[in-house]
Amino acid sequence: MKTLIVVAHPNLKDSKVNLSWIKALQKYPEEFDIHNLYENNNADSFDVPKEQELIEKYDKLILQFPVYWFNAPPLMKKWLDEVFLEGWAYGKNNKMKQRKVGLIVTAGIKESSYSKDGRYKHTLEEVLLPFEITFKYMEADYKGFYAFYSAEYESTAIRIDDSIPGMMKFLRNM
Repeated sequence: MKTLIVVAHPNLKDSKVNLSWIKALQKYPEEFDIHNLYENNNADSFDVPKEQELIEKYDKLILQFPVYWFNAPPLMKKWLDEVFLEGWAYGKNNKMKQRKVGLIVTAGIKESSYSKDGRYKHTLEEVLLPFEITFKYMEADYKGFYAFYSAEYESTAIRIDDSIPGMMKFLRNM
């Protein structure tokens, strides 16, 4: 079954990495569907039943976003808050139970800054821990994340192209 990639990037048209990843994924329409929250949102609220029905069509769910102030962009958080409701995402009639979920993210800073000895004293895994905990709360099958580091300073065409096979492997092996 196909994988739903839910993308939240506030400035996707100017993104180098996220836009390249989406273009790479679009080459495999039999495997991946892209759902861009910034294209599919009226800014006030989401059509929650429609969003939930969309997710239910897939065995795998990926959230794709740039790490934004050590979290997801605000629209991704809003989507999670509005769509992942009790009685659907957790609790009775849990539609997320055992669904494979993961993240593909870009981090503006270098990987060494995300370490115990680095500038921020925390790994990216620790920064993204709220997502893991949320998915575990839902009883989903959290598969971790794939990251592109130093997107702000080192988004060369070569690095981006080199990241695509690793991202594809992560998605296909979930």
